[in-house]
Amino acid sequence: MKFLIDTNIILDVLLKREPFCSSGVGVLNLAKQRSVHLYVSASAVTDIYYIANRELRDKAQVRSLLIKLVKIVSIASVSEDEIQYALSLCWGDFEDSVQYSVGLLQEMDGIVTRNPKDYKEAEIRIWTPDELLSQRQQNQTISPSS
Repeated sequence: MKFLIDTNIILDVLLKREPFCSSGVGVLNLAKQRSVHLYVSASAVTDIYYIANRELRDKAQVRSLLIKLVKIVSIASVSEDEIQYALSLCWGDFEDSVQYSVGLLQEMDGIVTRNPKDYKEAEIRIWTPDELLSQRQQNQTISPSS
């Protein structure tokens, strides 16, 4: 399964924002499962850098955190197609439109976000971290062990 991880989840982990950090770490840990592929949009990476640097005020630390991040998640490109589609949506938040367009056009199985209301018009599944973790836990419990 392929999931696009929203900016807020990554920032929760990198900035250790409570009470959200632990569920964000749980989501990123799903990357250890061969059947799960996690992505962050290329445009989100620049937002993550900017916000993390504003909070931490340490460019070297932020770069180090991003280097660790890209060892866990893949970077989903943002092309003209995603931008054009995002513009056609006329959603209130353009960043959410771009994230959604990346998820939809790159055939993700869903977007993981703390703010599902930002994607209320989505045609793909929107997961909160806890929903995804619960579903994955149920699947492991149901699946026979190898």
